[in-house]
Amino acid sequence: MNVGFVSTRLAGTDGVSLETGKWATIFERLGHKVYYCAGELDPGLPGLSVPEMHFTHPEVQWIHDRAFGSADAVPDLGARITSLASHLRESVQRFVSAFELDLLIVENALAIPMNIPLGLALTEFIVQTHIPTIAHHHDFYWERERFLINCVGDMLDRAFPPDLPGLRHVVINSIAQGELRRRRGIDSAVVPNVFDFDTPAPGVDEFNADLRADLGLDDDDLFILQPTRVVPRKGIELAIELLRRLGQVDGRHPVLVITHQAGDEGLDYLQALQNRAQQVGVDLRHVADRFGTARRLDAQGGKVYVLWDAYVHADFVTYPSRIEGFGNALIETIYFKKPALVNRYPVYAADIGPLGFDFVEIDGAVTDAAVEETRDFLTDPERRRMAVERNFRLGREHFSYQVLREKLGVLLNALPFRR
Repeated sequence: MNVGFVSTRLAGTDGVSLETGKWATIFERLGHKVYYCAGELDPGLPGLSVPEMHFTHPEVQWIHDRAFGSADAVPDLGARITSLASHLRESVQRFVSAFELDLLIVENALAIPMNIPLGLALTEFIVQTHIPTIAHHHDFYWERERFLINCVGDMLDRAFPPDLPGLRHVVINSIAQGELRRRRGIDSAVVPNVFDFDTPAPGVDEFNADLRADLGLDDDDLFILQPTRVVPRKGIELAIELLRRLGQVDGRHPVLVITHQAGDEGLDYLQALQNRAQQVGVDLRHVADRFGTARRLDAQGGKVYVLWDAYVHADFVTYPSRIEGFGNALIETIYFKKPALVNRYPVYAADIGPLGFDFVEIDGAVTDAAVEETRDFLTDPERRRMAVERNFRLGREHFSYQVLREKLGVLLNALPFRR
């Protein structure tokens, strides 16, 4: 078949783009051809770039800013939504026709209303053409407080997500599955985020051998990795508290290294974290400028690493998120066989923790027991080895590409393809 992925953005390292790439890999391994359509595409992806699909497009932003935060609609809001939706429907038609698509996979654009006209356009297109479609939902609008006050409730009911014959819904956790059924009466399949556990993890090589020194860590420092964006829901203040209470570990100095960007929700949170770390004597390094989507040298000749290089060198991973749709960084931690602290965010408590993983677990606060467990992981090689090997086996069993392949097979068999 010819399979087309549609989203607002399919570029970079956000969760939607990463999971789209994994799904595409499986489809290609099954012998299908894959194409992409979004407001931004990673270089080299075959398909169609439509600037108005991106949530940062000026017209899309204008609509978004007036649709949410107030229950009163400005006079021309509806007309501008309708106009842009018509244009985007034509763009989707052009994409489907140009690549003779047999199957459409909508990545989050029918779940979270970052681009309202795109959701409406896709809904109308599916209704009119009956093209077999899988809607892959990563997070719903009712999960985000900023979308709850709005003047477009009828549009949200119509398209986020739509309940249409021939449209199959996929969510990434059981909580979302239950809420979708409760709120909209829509059934869905749970397909968790996955990782390629059958491909050996990269290790120390010529490029990353000096990463620790390049980040200013001494040989005997403990590299504590926080591999997430700097936004409040990541709970990074809990990682700071862990290091404060941990102190020196057999004479080794722990350093909290944050690899991802701040700024998605402003810089106040980063500043608060830096202030807190300084107050309590925790060595915090925000080094997002040293990490990118590909290895390279910057304008000054310094190395820009990829996230995998950080995992290779990390002694321990902190993942104290309060809310996650699933937990990509946690699956990466399992793959790289690193011990970790996890805050029992709802999806972890529902779908991941019960599988038997061996992490340091907390429930919203760092405890004495969590500090001592962390110390054990850092000082007892056998304790660490047993935990990471167990976690890897469970990860491969529940979150591997083979699991994704089987679940996609079930979905494809249920779709009403035209014979």
